[in-house]
Amino acid sequence: MSRGLVWSSLKLKSKVDAGKGKENGAPEVLPATSDHSMVKWGNKLLLLDGNSKANSDSMIVRFIDPETHACGVIETSGEAPVSRGGHSVTLVDPVACNFSEVFCIIFLCLDRQTPPAPRFEHTAAINGDRYLLIFGGCSHSIFFNDLHVLDLQTMEWSQPEVQGDLVTPRAGHSGVTIGENWYIVGGGDNKNGCPETLVLNMSKLAWAALASVKERDPLASEGLSVCSVLINGERYLVAFGGYNGKYNNEVFAMRLKPRDASRPKIFQSPAAAAASNSIGQDLASEIDALKEEKKVLELSLTEVRAENSRLAEKIDEVNGTHAELSKELHSVQGQRVAERSRCFKLEAQIAELQKMLESLQSVENEVQLLRRQKSTLEQEIERNAAQRQGSGGVWRWIAG
Repeated sequence: MSRGLVWSSLKLKSKVDAGKGKENGAPEVLPATSDHSMVKWGNKLLLLDGNSKANSDSMIVRFIDPETHACGVIETSGEAPVSRGGHSVTLVDPVACNFSEVFCIIFLCLDRQTPPAPRFEHTAAINGDRYLLIFGGCSHSIFFNDLHVLDLQTMEWSQPEVQGDLVTPRAGHSGVTIGENWYIVGGGDNKNGCPETLVLNMSKLAWAALASVKERDPLASEGLSVCSVLINGERYLVAFGGYNGKYNNEVFAMRLKPRDASRPKIFQSPAAAAASNSIGQDLASEIDALKEEKKVLELSLTEVRAENSRLAEKIDEVNGTHAELSKELHSVQGQRVAERSRCFKLEAQIAELQKMLESLQSVENEVQLLRRQKSTLEQEIERNAAQRQGSGGVWRWIAG
C-alpha cells in the first residue's frame, strides 16, 4: 500500500567549460545512462561511467549538485580506468574506490545453513555492522524477490520471514540505507518494470511501498542508481538514469518523511532464528485465517452486489411507475381544474334560480289568494242563484 510519497523531476543546469564543447571532443555532460554507480561525495553526487549510446574508451566521472541543480563532468588526473558498466563503488574517506578494479575473495563458509541461489543484478546492504542483506536479483532464467541475511559473526546464512506489502521479483534495481531503513528503487524482470519505491525496515523485517509510478517511467527501469542526500536540512532520495528500452538521463528526487530511529534487532542467532520461525508459523496461520475471512467477505460482497442489482431493477421499475403516475396525476389535476370551473358556473346558475324561485313563491301566494277569492265568489254566486230560483217559484205559484 502506497504511503503517499511522490517523486519529482529535477531540472538540471549544465556546467561546461567554455573551451571544452562537443566540437572539441569533450564528453556529453549528462547522457542517458544505465548500469552506472552513484556515490555521495561532499555536497555532490558522483556518477561513475555506465552504459549509454555515448560510450567512451575510458571511465568518465560526472557530478550532480542537488542543492544548486548543476551538473557537469569532473576533470580527473592520472590514468583513467577503462569504460565499464554494472560495477559498484564506495567512498573510502576521502577517495572514491571502484571495486571493479579491486578483486577481493573472502571465503564465507557458504556451507553453513542455506546460502542464496546464484544470482546477479541484486542489491546488498549492511545493518548494524553485523548483518549482510541480499535482496532480489536474477539468474539466467529466474527473477528473485527473496531476502537472505548473512550473520558476519557466525558466518551463517538464513532466509527470514518478512512481513508487510507484497514485493514482486526484480533485478537491476538500486538501493540505499538510511538508519534501519533500506530503500529500493526500480528494477524489472525483462518484461515489465517495477513501479514501486520500497522500504525495508531491517529491524522489523517488514516491507512497505512508499510511492508508485507508471511501468514505463524512468523510475521503473533497470540499471538506475539511487543515493541519499540532505537538502536544506531535509533528507531526499535522488535517482538517476536507467534503461527501459531506451537509456534515461533524468534526475528525480523524493523528500522522505522523518521517522523515529530504533535500535536494530539481532535476528540471526539460532535462538532468534527459532523465534523467527515460530513467529512465521503464527503469521502463516493468521494469514490462512485472514484468507478464509477474505473468502467469506468476498462471498458476502457478491451477495450484496446481487441484492444491489435486484434493488436497482426495482428502483428502475418504481421510477417508471412513478413517471406514469405523475403523468396521470397531471391529467387528473387538469380535469379537476376544469370541473372546478364548471362547478363555479353551476353554483352561479343555482343562485340565479334560487332568486327566481323566491319571486315565484310570492306569485304562488297571490295565485292561492286569488283561488280562494274565486272559490268564495263562486259560492256566493251559487247562493244568489239559488235564492233567485226560490223567489221566482213563489211568485209563479201566486200568479197561477
